[in-house]
Amino acid sequence: MATEQRVVGNTSARYQSGVLAYREMGYWQPDYVPQDTDVIALFRITPQDGVHPEEAAAAVAGESSTATWTVVWTDRLTACERYRAKAYRVDPVPNTGPGTATEAQYFAYIAYELELFEEGSIANLTASIIGNVFGFKPLKALRLEDMRIPVAYLKTFQGPATGIVVERERLDKFGRPLLGATTKPKLGLSGRNYGRVVYEALKGGLDFVKDDENINSQPFMHWRDRFLFVMEAVNRAAAETGEVKGHYLNVTAATMEDMYERAEFAKQLGSNIIMIDLVIGYTAIQSMAKWARRNDMILHLHRAGHGTYTRQKSHGISFRVISKWMRMAGVDHIHAGTVVGKLEGDPSVIAGIYDTLREMRTPQNLAHGLYFEQDWASLRRVMPVASGGIHAGQMHQLIHYLGEDVVLQFGGGTIGHPQGIQAGATANRVALEAMIQARNEGVDLWNEGPQVLAKAARWCTPLRAALDTWKDVTFEYTSTDTVDFVPTPTAA
Repeated sequence: MATEQRVVGNTSARYQSGVLAYREMGYWQPDYVPQDTDVIALFRITPQDGVHPEEAAAAVAGESSTATWTVVWTDRLTACERYRAKAYRVDPVPNTGPGTATEAQYFAYIAYELELFEEGSIANLTASIIGNVFGFKPLKALRLEDMRIPVAYLKTFQGPATGIVVERERLDKFGRPLLGATTKPKLGLSGRNYGRVVYEALKGGLDFVKDDENINSQPFMHWRDRFLFVMEAVNRAAAETGEVKGHYLNVTAATMEDMYERAEFAKQLGSNIIMIDLVIGYTAIQSMAKWARRNDMILHLHRAGHGTYTRQKSHGISFRVISKWMRMAGVDHIHAGTVVGKLEGDPSVIAGIYDTLREMRTPQNLAHGLYFEQDWASLRRVMPVASGGIHAGQMHQLIHYLGEDVVLQFGGGTIGHPQGIQAGATANRVALEAMIQARNEGVDLWNEGPQVLAKAARWCTPLRAALDTWKDVTFEYTSTDTVDFVPTPTAA
């Protein structure tokens, strides 16, 4: 290592034409002390055979900042020592926990000078951090596990337009999770029948119903028809129940012009919330977040497509990082996992995601996959949304794992109720309120939750039918994305 440092320090040797190892070009700096203003990324690196882990880390630092494959003299026209990313630490990934890799992997800590990034731009940040480097041949696999975003950079982003506190004030709903449902079937309903589903679900006791990710404007139901019938349903249900109701109108479309048109129409109809899909891209998400802030609308983000790059443990991006970027971008809601249900969700991983979305400061917590302390610089908090194969019989588990500030969405668990949609919504509402009352009275929900539900079902026929229908339905599979640091049990 001393020889390499001497080579780096030798300016004439550093800038001779030819190819140098990335470590010899200044991208490996084990003595570097990160600054408070640095963006820090933690990568999981799987080097190709014969590639030293420090060289692999330096290559990631170089290719995600200023480097190319050969020496270029134009480096000397810049403050290159300042602008180079610095790989300053490489740790072997511990061989513990579920899903342990069979080949050597390393955690590489890389610091980036703040000047490398355009203020307030997720697109520019990601173009560097996850740009070309994920296709780099010396790496078998690469995953972005976590990032530390400095306060100085966070202050250039607007954050959520509404946030949890203001959303609860607008909806006049406090002290419990919010209840939702996704209209099913996702595709094929006419506008009138779609609106009927929404009315029945809201009348039965839900707070929200939503479009799913792939309902936009298809031949069987034009978007304008859906918006009209849905808002008629929302207004009728609100008038009949005396509660504020809403429906996530999906404005995702082919162009920004189309999305703005749909969002404006939703606003004219009196909707309090619109929805977009993650697949529209970071620039479009930030644009819609700015529109939502200007127009006092709650912005719901469906994480459609995320599993293509967040689920595998060795390659891609952790959803913790996506959650950070989306909080910076300014969404108010995001689907964030359930633990129970049909979708991927290790309990510790989900806890780290929910902490990232809901806390004003998250401490380092390796057991939750949080590698850095993160001060959120007063950016508003994001409401996590739990959905995917959940039902009333899991209510105690959902509250145990996810807490109070969450939207619980029962799609099939509402619309598939044997007594109809409104009965399904009532079952969910009664299950929730019985569980919240029990929690407030000091009941141990984890151990006594089933008894609480059974007691409530004695006088609520829809809840009893829901429990009878889905009591044995579980989705017990091994998670593919798990934490690497499993806490050691303490002695009793």
